[in-house]
Amino acid sequence: MQTALRSAARGLVRPGAPRAVAASPAAMRALASEAETIKKTPLYDFHVEKGAKMVPFAGWSMPVQYADLPIGASHVHTRTAASVFDVSHMLQFELHGNDRERFLEGLTVADLSSLDDNGSAALTVFTNENGGIIDDLIVTRFHDHLYLVANAGCADKDLAHIAPLMNKFTAAGGDVRLVVRDGTHALLALQGPKAADVLSTLVDDDLSKQNFMQAKTLTLKLSTGPVECLVTRCGYTGEDGFEISVPAGESVNLARALLECSPESDVRMAGLGARDSLRLEAGLNLYGHEMNEDILPAEAGLAWTISPRRRREGGFLGASRVLAQVAIDGASPVEPPARVRVGFSTAAPARGPHDIVDPASGEVVGTITSGGPCPSLGNQFRSLGFIKRSLSKVDTEVVVKARRDIKATVVKTPFVPHKYYRGAN
Repeated sequence: MQTALRSAARGLVRPGAPRAVAASPAAMRALASEAETIKKTPLYDFHVEKGAKMVPFAGWSMPVQYADLPIGASHVHTRTAASVFDVSHMLQFELHGNDRERFLEGLTVADLSSLDDNGSAALTVFTNENGGIIDDLIVTRFHDHLYLVANAGCADKDLAHIAPLMNKFTAAGGDVRLVVRDGTHALLALQGPKAADVLSTLVDDDLSKQNFMQAKTLTLKLSTGPVECLVTRCGYTGEDGFEISVPAGESVNLARALLECSPESDVRMAGLGARDSLRLEAGLNLYGHEMNEDILPAEAGLAWTISPRRRREGGFLGASRVLAQVAIDGASPVEPPARVRVGFSTAAPARGPHDIVDPASGEVVGTITSGGPCPSLGNQFRSLGFIKRSLSKVDTEVVVKARRDIKATVVKTPFVPHKYYRGAN
């Protein structure tokens, strides 16, 4: 976007003309158009009030960090207490109609029949005709609709992908309708070991009965009165936590309530910086890094999202290529992936993209896709990336070709244990 702004700005002055020449209407429209493309969540003013550093991200103005807490400290705080993240930029939408599940199973690897229709959720991926990953998303099954949350950066692409397929499906007699929660709902993620204690102060429900990847409509007691929200026990930090879909007009009230309802829990706001380092430690993929339209699910470490039934039946876009890379009914893959996503311990920061070289042969054998210091590990350096399958065994040593050669070793992921809540002990 900054490049586009600079290009538009150059149009304000004709070559050889004094710099005081007035902008042309076309150039002004270009600048205005670019400015308008940056969206704001319903919590934008609240972030500014809290001292957030706002940055453009996926077409939105989002907080990367807050003045009272550096990114590393915010990361550690989330791991030890609880933090609130504004993730309202993500695409929230619903599928309705009698054939909604049949339609979605044609677009994703999800096995919806394996989910209870009372709010069970699962991670899945949209695939293209070649089996590549268009986007990853969470789908939640209810008795009368499906609720989905996808990446902000892929929102336009996802909807453009769905639209013609839905038109074709309905033209053939299928019954499905898409409803986008565009501007009607914000999405807040409360993450950390104290998340349940914090949220419990705002609800009468027993949260110990709500497990990881389960969604419920809960009534939250805010200063403005009771507000119904869809609350899913999930997140992308590796910690226990909740994602709360709240009516946009109540989002600031909810954020304030979460920050103020439990002083002993010391709830803080957190931004994109901490969210990214947390997901890295948790060994979780980021779209555009460990996933894209040229990467198949098995290559990205996501074969587990494809159930036995979907492996046998297929029926989704790119199924032949996707299923050739996974085991089916105990049989080995027909064409095991040549590359796989793994974790690395590195001697210096390796954020990528950087080539990975086999020191024995000098051959380029992979690519670093994400990386950086891990605050939970004393700022030791960890990376995610792809490597030739024959070199993917833990303890394999390689070299990352960055500004200087960096020694790296294949290690297990996640880099820190997941702490998802799966029921009281």
